[in-house]
Amino acid sequence: MAFTSLNIHLLPVFVFLLSTVGVDAGAAYLSNGLQNDYYRHSCPTAESVVRRVVRANVSDPSNPNNLRFAAGLVRMSFHDCFVEGCDASVLLNGLGTEKTARINKFLQSSEIIDKAKQELEKVSPGVVSCADILQYAARDSVVALNGSSWKVQGGRRDGCVSRADSADSEIPSPDLDLDGLTASFNRKGLSRDQMVILSGAHTSAAGHCENLVTRLYNFNSTHATDPSIPAAYAAQLKSLCPQRTFNDSVFIVLDTVSPFFDAGYYVTLEQHQGLFTSDQILFDDPRTRPLVESLTDNKLFEKDFGEAMRAMAAVEVKLYEGEIRNDCRMINPY
Repeated sequence: MAFTSLNIHLLPVFVFLLSTVGVDAGAAYLSNGLQNDYYRHSCPTAESVVRRVVRANVSDPSNPNNLRFAAGLVRMSFHDCFVEGCDASVLLNGLGTEKTARINKFLQSSEIIDKAKQELEKVSPGVVSCADILQYAARDSVVALNGSSWKVQGGRRDGCVSRADSADSEIPSPDLDLDGLTASFNRKGLSRDQMVILSGAHTSAAGHCENLVTRLYNFNSTHATDPSIPAAYAAQLKSLCPQRTFNDSVFIVLDTVSPFFDAGYYVTLEQHQGLFTSDQILFDDPRTRPLVESLTDNKLFEKDFGEAMRAMAAVEVKLYEGEIRNDCRMINPY
């Protein structure tokens, strides 16, 4: 039997389970409903286990594969939160789920979340949600690439709805202009400034040729190639991505300055080498250029990035619905 989406509604009984699973009754909830040190009593090693698994997979930034794994965890946390909220719906397997969406074609690193979940199930079965693991792992991958840490709250529950069409419609396209990007983030309760700051995660990211078709070969009726791309950079991109013969194994870094998690992405934009329209527009548009220029200060970027990630990780979280999955790739059997 073929399924086009995964859409299972749980009974309200889960409202009452919140008081018995993962909660530290002695600590106050934040205004977003999440909680610092959420697993302090129910699973004290939760964050350290995730950290150890992440480090084992992404600890060497000079290794291109490790760099992609680290970037994949941050990207996955973003793609998760923008569809159904931060509920690990992006991790669910099945026909028609978010994993199968066109925009998630190159999404990777879910196996790292699986490994962390398996380790946690050994010590505290049924306690730590996949949604929380994903946010911890995103933070730890940044630290593994020499970025700064930030406090990640817990208390998210795992969702049971995952649809490819929702991912393709909700996650911003790399071809969006500033107004389109801003509107996309505003719909999730995030500001334009937070959008610019969160885009800094591209410092460790890589792009693929199929997402450059419009910018390189079909920009508008006047210019086949985006005229804002410096000629030498456009020629380099076209050599990597010849028209109609794209190679999915080609990775193009978005930060040409350094392999570490730092402010190099914004320096790249100042050099007019933003890979996608949605990158370069942040510098080219006068409304966001001053912020881009200020974020080339690495200390400011690291501080602001952690704060923006905390805001994103609280988008549409599930506190009184959903479940704690036993396996991040599938909903629990009932």
